[in-house]
Amino acid sequence: MDKKIIAVAAFMGAVAIILGAFGAHGLKAILSEAELVTFETGVKYQMYHALFLLFVGTTSLIDEKTKIIILWLVVVGVLFFSGSIYLLATASATLINAKFLGPITPLGGMLMIAAWVLLFAKILGKKAE
Repeated sequence: MDKKIIAVAAFMGAVAIILGAFGAHGLKAILSEAELVTFETGVKYQMYHALFLLFVGTTSLIDEKTKIIILWLVVVGVLFFSGSIYLLATASATLINAKFLGPITPLGGMLMIAAWVLLFAKILGKKAE
């Protein structure tokens, strides 16, 4: 499972870099400054969670079941949070009416928070060796 988690982390990180570069260069001419900042927020949180998954995939401090739960919380959380932000930030350029995604963003954030809280709880509850 660790190999899969690290692979997902690497993929998420690579996509974050690609989207960050696309936002900084490709979208700069067509999005407002506020839209670019919003887009960048999605990129940052995606990258933070790619790094988080790298840690999860390489640590022996938590069991496999917890790792799988964290993986799914992060993947779905990033899709909802960053994905909705990408669509909302580029709505003026793509002409996609993405306002319906507004409630999805905080749900994604809650899932990402849940992953961190789960890690915290598991580490805190672990008996000293």
